[in-house]
Amino acid sequence: MTEEQLAFSRKARLWITVLLLVTIGLMTWYHRWAKFDRFFPPDQPPTEPIAVFEEIGRDKGKGNLLGLQPWMNPIDYGSPFHLRHKLSDYLNEAQEKGWLIPQNTVLVLPEYFGTWLVAERQRREIYEASSIQDAMTTIVLSNLSILTNSYWNAPDGTSDKLRYAVFANAGEQMARSYTQVFSGLAQLYQITIVAGSILLPNPRVENGQVVAGEGPLYNVTAVFRPDGKADPQLVRKLYPINDELPFVSSANPNDLPVFDTPVGTLGVLVCADAWHRPAYAALRKKGATLLAVPSYSAGDGCWAKPWGGYSGTPTPATAKADVGKLTEGQAWLKYAMGGRAKPEAGITKGMNVFLRGNLWDLGSDGTTVVLNDSLHVTKPVKGASLTCLWL
Repeated sequence: MTEEQLAFSRKARLWITVLLLVTIGLMTWYHRWAKFDRFFPPDQPPTEPIAVFEEIGRDKGKGNLLGLQPWMNPIDYGSPFHLRHKLSDYLNEAQEKGWLIPQNTVLVLPEYFGTWLVAERQRREIYEASSIQDAMTTIVLSNLSILTNSYWNAPDGTSDKLRYAVFANAGEQMARSYTQVFSGLAQLYQITIVAGSILLPNPRVENGQVVAGEGPLYNVTAVFRPDGKADPQLVRKLYPINDELPFVSSANPNDLPVFDTPVGTLGVLVCADAWHRPAYAALRKKGATLLAVPSYSAGDGCWAKPWGGYSGTPTPATAKADVGKLTEGQAWLKYAMGGRAKPEAGITKGMNVFLRGNLWDLGSDGTTVVLNDSLHVTKPVKGASLTCLWL
């Protein structure tokens, strides 16, 4: 080998060594950055008292439906302890009013209430982010190595693989925390809890615990019994809306379950499902006497804006004349539980609650809608509300 070749070889080895050291340094920095602060989420501010209480009917000894619209912030999802603490504060207020009846209360929580457990034990800046885009970007960047597998294994037909990967990757931990929170509260207060909804990959219930699987994402609700165990049946959202369709799968109305509770046979429709006739036909066939509708309306003040029609499915011909004429809130009353439960399923008692709060820049709107033979709409409020319907 010539002197020039030897010199080139030495330089090449030097550059390779430098490159390896830089790579190792970058990987070490990334690992420390990605893990920093994860296990010590910021302190949770005190829970603001419930702003509005409404009581419908009187206690006849037959139990009640209790609709809670909590006011949520990103830090409330910093850990299972944070979430349980927030809910416990609300439920203690309900208990002081005599609205938690052991065995005979069914508590209804809103759609997506468990979904934001995806932010559990993430980097601090996620809880302080001004937008959901910034929060999700940080989640992606700090989990690149483990998100890759979920991304490439997204089911066929998933057009938004990144959002799928974020939730599928966190599914096991989310399911564990969701169960931990609601199992504990159901057992502590001895009530039935319709635990809002959560995005999970192909979930199931094993030995009273909600467990995430592999495969398609579903928007699901679990019902926790007073003994703390999740009912073996999960409610999967039948009709995902436009924002969900790129990464969330739909379910079959024929598979819609009902739940035997101490106060009646309970049906659960997740948000947009309450706008569709086949869902009510299934509930009628299975003998539901009570209805819970966990919901979320995105965007501050959206209930006062013109209704744009159905989302995720075509607007029925019978409703097209109201597009642009009704407000979003008026359409909820006419085409969802308020206008369908009694004539289409024979159900006269129901509770429809909405997720509210300052969750990044998502915005929210919606007031609790109560079906008690006739329809009752609670007062709009910027804060938590609690509504008791005596059965």
